[in-house]
Amino acid sequence: MHVRAVRGFLLCVAAVAAATGCRASGANTSADTMSVAGTRIGTAPPNDKDGEWLLPARDYASSRYSGLAQITPANAKNLHVSWTFSTGVLRGHEGQPLVVGNTMYIITPYPNVAYAIDLTQPGFPLKWKYRPENAQAAVGIACCDVVNRGASFADGKIVYNLLDGHTVAVDAATGTEVWRTKMGDINKGETITMAPIVVKGKVIVGSSGGEMGVRGWIAALDLATGKELWRAYNLGPDADMKVGPRFKPFYPQDRGANLGISSWPGESWKVGGAVVWGWISYDPALNLIYHGTSNPGPWNGSQRPGDNKWSAAIIARDPDTGEMVWAFQPTPHDIWDYDAVNENILVDLPMSGTTRKVLVHFDRNGFAYTMDRATGEVLLAKPFVPMNWSSGVDLKTGRPNVNVDKATAEGKNVKDICPSLEGGKNQQPAAFSPKTGLFYVPTNNLCMDFEGREVTYIAGTPYIGGNAPEKGGPGDYKGEFIAWDAVHGRKVWGIKEPFPVWSGALATAGDVIYYGTLDGWFKAVDAHNGTVLYQFKVGSGVVGAPMTYTGPDGKQYVAVYAGIGGDMGLLIAGDVAANLPYDVRERGTTLPDLARYTSWGGMLFVFSL
Repeated sequence: MHVRAVRGFLLCVAAVAAATGCRASGANTSADTMSVAGTRIGTAPPNDKDGEWLLPARDYASSRYSGLAQITPANAKNLHVSWTFSTGVLRGHEGQPLVVGNTMYIITPYPNVAYAIDLTQPGFPLKWKYRPENAQAAVGIACCDVVNRGASFADGKIVYNLLDGHTVAVDAATGTEVWRTKMGDINKGETITMAPIVVKGKVIVGSSGGEMGVRGWIAALDLATGKELWRAYNLGPDADMKVGPRFKPFYPQDRGANLGISSWPGESWKVGGAVVWGWISYDPALNLIYHGTSNPGPWNGSQRPGDNKWSAAIIARDPDTGEMVWAFQPTPHDIWDYDAVNENILVDLPMSGTTRKVLVHFDRNGFAYTMDRATGEVLLAKPFVPMNWSSGVDLKTGRPNVNVDKATAEGKNVKDICPSLEGGKNQQPAAFSPKTGLFYVPTNNLCMDFEGREVTYIAGTPYIGGNAPEKGGPGDYKGEFIAWDAVHGRKVWGIKEPFPVWSGALATAGDVIYYGTLDGWFKAVDAHNGTVLYQFKVGSGVVGAPMTYTGPDGKQYVAVYAGIGGDMGLLIAGDVAANLPYDVRERGTTLPDLARYTSWGGMLFVFSL
C-alpha cells in the first residue's frame, strides 16, 4: 500500500498549537531577533581550546557549541567547500569527526574504519588507517542500519565502539590498537552504535538492540587497560541496576525496592530492552552522568502491563560506581516505541527568577523537558512538534496525560498517532548557544498507524510485536529545524523541510547555526531568526552532526558527513539493502520520493570562508 502524506487529518490539541504553531505551511515564524538572557552551558569542555573537538558533542554538557566566531551572518554567504574526503564506505554516516591539534579523526559505519588525517599537509594525507576485526554477522543483526555515532579522545587515545559489540582504544599518534574489549554478545542481538565518552579515566559505553529482546546495560572501562570496571543493567533487581541508598527519584511513584522487576509481568524484564544507544552527558560538579534508555520490548504493550521501569527513561548515575542516583520515565509503559535515548543538554537557566541547574531533553514522545539535573524534577514539559497521543504532562507527577484513543494494544489498529515511532526527534542531536540562550533542534513531522501483535522471544532474532506504517504529519512538510526557548517552553522560529531533519545541529559564537537535510543540503542559518545564509548540495543525505575547528592556517572550518542511512536510510525507495530484513514498516512508502534527490554515499565535506 502506498501511504501518502495526509493533509489536515487531525487537529492539534490547543497546547500543541500554542507551543509549536501547528499549521500546514510557513517558513520562519518569529520576530526578527530573539534571545533568552541569563543562560549558560552547565559544564566546561575537557579542555579550553575552542579550535579543537575532543568529544562527540564537544563538551560534557552535550551543547555542541563552539566559541569560534570567524564565520558570521555577515560573511557566511562566502562559505565554500574547502576540501573533501571519501570514507570508502556507504550506509549511514551518523556522528561527527574529532579534531585534536592538527589531526582530524573519522570513524565510518561498519566496518568501523578509523582514519587520522593530517591537516597540516597539502592534500590532507592520512597519518594512519585502522581497520579492526569486526564480525560480519553484526550487519544482519543491527536493527536500524550499521551506523556509528563517533569516538572520543582522551590521554592520547581514540576510543570508539564496533558494531559487533567490542570497544577499542587506538593510539592517536600511530593508529596502533591499544586494547580491545568485548562488551556485547551479537548472538543475543546486542550490537553497539553509540559514541562513548571518557569521564575521570573511565570509558562509558552502552548497548544497542532494543528490538531484539536484549537486556539493556551501561558500563565503564578503564581507559588505560580496557578492563571493565562496572556494569549496571537498566532492568531487573536493584543489585543488578546498582540501586541502593543513594537512589532518590523525585516522584513518589518511582520509589520502592526492585521496581525493575515488579513493574514487569513475570520474568519479562529479562528480555525487556531499555538499551543505551544514544548520547551521554556529564556534570563534574555533581559527579553525575546522564543517559537515556530505549523502548521496552516487545512493542506490543499488551504483553508487558506495568510501567516497565527503567525503559524509556532518563537516568543519572555516579560514573565512579555506576550507582543510580535518580531516574525518570518520560513515557511510562511505552506503547509507541518512544525511546528516551536522546541527548540531555546540561545548562543553567533562569527559571521563575532563579538560576537553576537543568538538563534539557527533547524526547522522542514529542515533549521538550526542562528538568532539575540534581533531582530529576520536571520544571517544564511542552510539545515541540505536532502531536496527539497526549494532551500534556502533569508536573505534579511528571506523567503524561494519555489520549486513550491513541493507546495501542494487541489486535487493535490505531490510526494516525503523532509523532510516529521515529519520534518528534530521534538520534539527531540538538545544539545550544549561550549567546542566544536558545536550543537548535532538528525535528520530524511524521505520524503512524500502529497495531500490536503477539510475539515470542527467540534469542538473536527480532522481538517486536507490532506493525507501524508511517506517513507525513499535518501540513506540507515532514521535518522542521527549530529554535526553542526552554525557559518558557516555546518555539521561537522554524524552518520547514520536505523531509525529516535527521542531521545534528552545531551552534557557534559567530551566531551561525549549521544543519543538513535528508535530501542532501548543508545549511548555515542565522541563530537569531533562522534566515538561511548559505546552502550547498552535498550529494548524499546528511544524517551526521556538523562540527567546527581551527585549521593550522588559523581559519575556522566546518565539517560534516554526507552519507544517508540510519533508520531513515532504510526507507529510501529502491535503496533498501537485502541484508537488513528487520524493518517492520512498509518499505519505501514513508518517504517515497526521497530517492529522487539522494542516494547512499560516504563523504566528508569541509567548508570555510
